[in-house]
Amino acid sequence: SDERLFSNIYTYRFFIVNSVKNEFITKFAKSKLGVAWAILHPLAQVLIYATILSSVLSAKLPGIDSKYAYAIYLMSGMLCWMLFSEIFSRCIGIFTDNANIIKKMSFPKIVLPATVVLSSAINNLILFVSIAVVFAFLGHFAGVNLIFLPIFSLVTVMLAVGFGLFFGVINVFMRDVGQIIAIVLQFLFWLTPIVYMTSILPPNLQELIYINPLVGVVSGYHDILIYDKMPDFSLLIYPAFISAASLGAAFFVYKRAEEEMADVL
Repeated sequence: SDERLFSNIYTYRFFIVNSVKNEFITKFAKSKLGVAWAILHPLAQVLIYATILSSVLSAKLPGIDSKYAYAIYLMSGMLCWMLFSEIFSRCIGIFTDNANIIKKMSFPKIVLPATVVLSSAINNLILFVSIAVVFAFLGHFAGVNLIFLPIFSLVTVMLAVGFGLFFGVINVFMRDVGQIIAIVLQFLFWLTPIVYMTSILPPNLQELIYINPLVGVVSGYHDILIYDKMPDFSLLIYPAFISAASLGAAFFVYKRAEEEMADVL
């Protein structure tokens, strides 16, 4: 039952926290720059996009009065995308990557995605702080509407876990899934208005793009971080529905496959 899932997460909370702690230690122990890499890597990516594309798209950013408008737009969307793609990608391989632990130890496997969510949330928080610093440096400040950001982040996490776990279970039985999803993820990035604005699309595509549940979420990030205005919560209804459905589907296949997984792995 769902209660058992959550009580398992609570029971194993120290295991989850220690796993995340060890992950950060092993990731940064041997590098001189340590935690700085968690910031430098995504920021470098954002700056490359911003530098190359700002000259191309600078004229098409209405409502932002800054010559760094495009960089600000891009960073806001990337904050959402990084959270989604990290959790989603890691959930795909969550059972195959931890095959030895699953075979050796008896523990609720749902603890593994909980570890991924906590670790990715911390990474995203570090990225958020570094982006806020860059914003301040560019003379841009997000305001009081930041209090709504966690709601949009939560829906992002739910979407990532729902779809990630669903395909993560299938990946145990069909190993090609991981490869296919990596390609799908690239398409999804370009089908989400992160590098461009929806307004530059042809009118018929402007409606169609909302089939992607991330579009409503990203527009909330934009409203909050760029325009400092109350986000349009009606745009969250569809993503929230899709995330609930994907979580339901994920737990359904997980329950059905839980027993067989250890044998296949």
